[in-house]
Amino acid sequence: MSPQTEQLTIGVLGTAAIAREAVVPAFAASDHVVGAVASRDADRAAAFAAEHSIPRSYGSYEALLKDDGLDAVYVPLPNGLHAEWTTRAADAGLHVLCEKPLAADAAEAREVVDRCEDRGVTLMEAFMYRYHPRTERVLELVERELDDVRTVTSTFRFPLYDRPNDVRLDPALAGGSLMDVGCYPVSLARAVLGEPDRAYAHTNDTRGAGVDTELAGVLEYADGRSAQIASGFDTQLVQRYRIDATNGWIEVERAFDAPDDESAELTYEIDGRRGVESFDPIDQYRVQAERFAECVADGTAPLTDGEEAVANMRVIDALAESAAEGDAVDVL
Repeated sequence: MSPQTEQLTIGVLGTAAIAREAVVPAFAASDHVVGAVASRDADRAAAFAAEHSIPRSYGSYEALLKDDGLDAVYVPLPNGLHAEWTTRAADAGLHVLCEKPLAADAAEAREVVDRCEDRGVTLMEAFMYRYHPRTERVLELVERELDDVRTVTSTFRFPLYDRPNDVRLDPALAGGSLMDVGCYPVSLARAVLGEPDRAYAHTNDTRGAGVDTELAGVLEYADGRSAQIASGFDTQLVQRYRIDATNGWIEVERAFDAPDDESAELTYEIDGRRGVESFDPIDQYRVQAERFAECVADGTAPLTDGEEAVANMRVIDALAESAAEGDAVDVL
């Protein structure tokens, strides 16, 4: 914690696996604290609090928002509930770290961002991979050493088997592979190439759930550059990207959810020079938590702020619209 960063006390709206396994332990390992947790089931909230040594638990999200001992909240709820509870937290004067994606579509995301700005609270979308030193280094290489990046190919798939009632398969909760993991390849492509002009996508619903369980998409740029995006729930874990430029390339494996107990690598060939760079194990969720607290303390916009969330959702919306219409569409 920097000398300027005061200790942040955060409440957790929900007991999702991402909170239990990653974000709450990350805050606990930082100089900041989790002060309360809420669930629609009071017993579940109490058990979660006991497991993580959290002092207060609540049987409703509304009750947690009334806790005067909190500075901020973390929202790991299903996608379709992100906008509502981020907005309600902002109305309560609480800063918000919200899981991706921020909302069900770009229009809803815009409303959420405007409300947070109106209430004067910090909003960060929890794209943790953007805070990993490897990602920072990749973007530095893109900026300083690659000439004329032409294509980005990015994939995030994992097996979601034997879980027919998983919220990620529920259309009413903004489920689907594009929303759940496809948002990462979209984010990466945009970080490298900027905002695309058109999008095309094909999807498949192998579970008959009413959401995409597989997606393949292309982002088109007016100058001929492109990005290929893929996401899915039907194959084994793969998360990688490759960036190709006129003078070389960069490849990254285990690209988004990098383990905190293993070193991370990137491989490149630039101007005929091959190299592998290795990064010490690091908890990118802890780095994210610390960056969030710093932004709250000094009032600066996070790297993954509300405007970034809206821009990412515009591309996601276009991919979804293209899949529904069977044709390329403009990114609006």
